[in-house]
Amino acid sequence: AQQLRDMVDTWENVKERVEVITKLEHEGDAITHQIIAELHRTFVTPFDREDIVLLAESLDDITDFINSAADAMLLYKVERPTNKVKELTDILIQAVVEVEKGVSEIRGSIDRNKLLKLCVEINRLENVGDSVHRSALAELFINSIDFAYLIKWREIYDDIETAIDRCEDVANTLEGIALKYT
Repeated sequence: AQQLRDMVDTWENVKERVEVITKLEHEGDAITHQIIAELHRTFVTPFDREDIVLLAESLDDITDFINSAADAMLLYKVERPTNKVKELTDILIQAVVEVEKGVSEIRGSIDRNKLLKLCVEINRLENVGDSVHRSALAELFINSIDFAYLIKWREIYDDIETAIDRCEDVANTLEGIALKYT
């Protein structure tokens, strides 16, 4: 997420920046596969297997959609990022920071209230992301007569908004963990 934000804020060396994001996404895939493989070899888990799988898959989905947005910007030869993509990326960063805090909270003893507050904040950010996404799409359809431009940006906005949605999926899983294990 930070790499994506840096890319849209600076908008230089886009190809190299997308390569970095793609490499990070591949590392995330490898970690997800490791988690699933370890889960199959482990008899006793710290919490429900289903929650571990949901958490791993949701975290992987976040990186997938970040990579997809960055890749689309490169493939579609975007001239420069829009203000709305910068706004969505800022919201994504905030949500990812909260996700990181939440995932860190499930190590060892769980502070239910703290974890639930983090989940509420992630849900709030997802609602903000939805609002900005709708506004970005409305702006596209009102102001654009170039259909190629409209299609490009619609896909990019959708990918970033979906990454934010996946942060909410993580929050939902974390909320379930908080309620079950505290």
